Amino acid sequence: MCGILGVVAQSPVNQLLYDGLLMLQHRGQDASGIVTAQGNTFHMHKGCGLVRDVFRTRNMRSLTGNMGIGHVRYPTAGSVNSFAEAQPFYVNSPFGIVLGHNGNLTNAEQLSQELFRADLRHVNTNSDSEVLLNVLAHELQASTRNHQLDPETIFAAVSGVYKRCRGAYAVVAMIAGYGLLAFRDPYGIRPLVFGSIENELGEEYLIASESAALDTLGFKLIRDVGPGEAIFIDETGNFYNKQCATKHSLHPCIFEYVYLARPDSVIDGISVYEARLNMGEYLAEKITKSMRHLNIDVVIPIPDSSRPSALQLANQLGVNFREGFVKNRYVGRTFIMPGQQQRRKSVRQKLNAMSIEFRGKNVLLVDDSIVRGTTSREIVQMAREAGANKIYFASAAPPVRYPNVYGIDMPTRQELIATDRSTEEICNEISADYLIFQDLDALNHAVSKMSTTIKKFETSCFDGNYITGDVTSEYLHTLELQRNSSLSLSQPRSSTQLDLSLVVSD
Repeated sequence: MCGILGVVAQSPVNQLLYDGLLMLQHRGQDASGIVTAQGNTFHMHKGCGLVRDVFRTRNMRSLTGNMGIGHVRYPTAGSVNSFAEAQPFYVNSPFGIVLGHNGNLTNAEQLSQELFRADLRHVNTNSDSEVLLNVLAHELQASTRNHQLDPETIFAAVSGVYKRCRGAYAVVAMIAGYGLLAFRDPYGIRPLVFGSIENELGEEYLIASESAALDTLGFKLIRDVGPGEAIFIDETGNFYNKQCATKHSLHPCIFEYVYLARPDSVIDGISVYEARLNMGEYLAEKITKSMRHLNIDVVIPIPDSSRPSALQLANQLGVNFREGFVKNRYVGRTFIMPGQQQRRKSVRQKLNAMSIEFRGKNVLLVDDSIVRGTTSREIVQMAREAGANKIYFASAAPPVRYPNVYGIDMPTRQELIATDRSTEEICNEISADYLIFQDLDALNHAVSKMSTTIKKFETSCFDGNYITGDVTSEYLHTLELQRNSSLSLSQPRSSTQLDLSLVVSD
């Protein structure tokens, strides 16, 4: 999970990109980067950490130009050098290209070999985003005639990318001297939207991972980028788009609605907030039908993404809704933090239980999902220490039993608490008195009931069905070996930052 932005404006975009990345900070806290373009010159600054920590006034002043892209990266467990994989990435041939990517290529290893042996291109990191950048650069070179680019040539290159790249990818890229390119994988797994604003200087365009970034920056949402669709906006603001994938169908990641996206975002026409309300309603139906024996005094959400589900659940059951946990907003997300010990310690730093809401009560805790179980176990223990009588635990999502290979950091089954465990066994593992999971059909209905176009979501982490059709048990085993090897070699993060001006000729 990462956050990406792309802007073509009539005035300097550095502040716009900075503000937009702040709106996408929830999608990644490991590294941040911005590249702007002024003629044939790219200006880049990126580093490890939050947006507010990476960028200083002197950095912002150097990011000149009316076009740019930005990226926030979440921490991948086992990353040996986070700084080396900070985005955007840059390549100087054939035209000078910078790229930011959200997702994961499932055939990155194969592509890396092809780039080295057949395309004569060198990849310097373990990042699949750098692989994707070099595939795009090669396809642009193969499609170009007379060293000149036009929209049709660019779209032909993206078609070549679609023929070679598998997995999930939402992309923003800039081509020096030409414009901004954005495209989304043929299944639309990761989100990407675009909007515009009209001012006295003309029309400006913004492309982002979530619509919330557009709303807060004053842009009007036009629509989502379609699966297999590419958009190109030249330096003067001319807009072009084309369906570049021969086969395409919309299967957005359902985990975006469960946990990843901001509640004020709309993804593929579906309100994330309303989807979460629906999840609470379906949970309430399940409890009412088959769990009437639970004597629930109060419903308490585990902040923040579970709050809408918990509120609707309490309303449907006719039970009091209370805020029982105070959140420290200066601690990052726990399930995407590298290392079990760091996650466990972070839970106590992140949440504090208010005993007045727990003492002597039968409490139903509601969370968006249970992934590794570390957070859930600590929270149940905190509720007991706060004096709760009985602790029931409800998950707005089904058990996470399978690795996600499309850009969310849960790649091995051994790390997932639900692997090879029944609901009762998971309940014992987290030390709750009773555990309730959402049914997968109910989750699908909760999200899809607001859409007339989406027939199927990407739900592989719940059911093991990988929509791209290329994920085998051998592939998952290889990922597991690579992850374990990386974890044993991992080093503390570098605090280094990079600030460059890249002069590129066409």
